[in-house]
Amino acid sequence: MKILGIDPGLVRTGYGLVRSEGSRVSVVEAGFIATPARNRPPLEKRLSTIHDGVREIIERTRPDSVAVEQLYSHYAHPRTAIMMGHARGVIFLAAAMCGVPVASYSATQVKKSLTGNGRAGKQQVQRMVKNMLGLKEKPAPNDVADALAVALCHSNHSARR
Repeated sequence: MKILGIDPGLVRTGYGLVRSEGSRVSVVEAGFIATPARNRPPLEKRLSTIHDGVREIIERTRPDSVAVEQLYSHYAHPRTAIMMGHARGVIFLAAAMCGVPVASYSATQVKKSLTGNGRAGKQQVQRMVKNMLGLKEKPAPNDVADALAVALCHSNHSARR
């Protein structure tokens, strides 16, 4: 089974494609889709870039499912949650247009699935991603590490079903 994990972001959307064969999981491909940091284009252009990038990855790699991290934002920053919701929307749209089912996991679910602790720190999650995938180094940047973590979480949940 191939799982495409995605960590949504307006500046950088991380992705990680893993192949799950029984209890063995390996990385097929990982990276990120970037929108310009300087002279940021209007929101609709950035969302189009994310949508087109995700759709291209799905069409090229043909995953069996897509796993996306859910939104987390303190109420002190509702605008951030709204903006991230736009990014998630175009990711879901790209998957739907390609006929690929989407699963969504909270950050606590991802952390608990990988480390056994829903409040684990980023470093601990990155170490677990590195160890579980047999990587020589922790995946970077954080967006890619988070995307791989979401893919691993989905792999763990799928194996239990």
